[in-house]
Amino acid sequence: MRADARRNYERLLACAHEAFTEHGADASLEDIARRAGLGIGTLYRHFPNREALLVALLSARLRGLTTYIDELAGQEPAEAFANWVRASCEHGKTYRGIAIGVMSMVLGDRTEFDDACAAAKAAGDRVLVRAQEAGAVRPDITRAHLVALVQGLILATEDDPELFDTLLSVVLAGLSG
Repeated sequence: MRADARRNYERLLACAHEAFTEHGADASLEDIARRAGLGIGTLYRHFPNREALLVALLSARLRGLTTYIDELAGQEPAEAFANWVRASCEHGKTYRGIAIGVMSMVLGDRTEFDDACAAAKAAGDRVLVRAQEAGAVRPDITRAHLVALVQGLILATEDDPELFDTLLSVVLAGLSG
C-alpha cells in the first residue's frame, strides 16, 4: 500500500473507532469518511462494506491489545495478570455488541478477525499460565472462566462505571492463588 493510502486507511480506522464507540455498529459510514477528512469513495476503496470496516477495526484493536498483553511479560506475574484482566474489560466495554455483530457477519468465513482473536487468546493464556505458575492465580482457573468474569464485570458496571474498580478488585482477590 502506498504511504498516502496507508495514512488514509489508518485515519479511517481511527475515525471508525470513534464513530462506532459513540454510535455502535450502525454508525454512519458517511460520518466516518467526513471525520477522516476523506470522501466516501475513499472509504469504500479500502472497505467495500460495513462488515469489512468492522472486521478491520476489531482486528486492528485486537492486535493492539495483543501487543499490550505481550508487553506485560516484563511485569510481576500478579500485576501482569491484573493488568491483562483490566485491559480485556476495557476492550470489551468499548466493543460490546459490535464484536458479536462481526462474528455473526463472518461466521464460517476465515478472516483477519479470527487470526487476531487467536493471537489475543494465546497472549492471554501466556499471562494466565505465568501467573498460575507463580502462585498468583488459582490453578483451576481457565481462560473460559475469565471470559465469563470479564463479560459479567462489563454488564454489571455498564450503568455504574465507578463500581467497576471495586468489583474488579473483588474478582481479582477471588482468583488469587
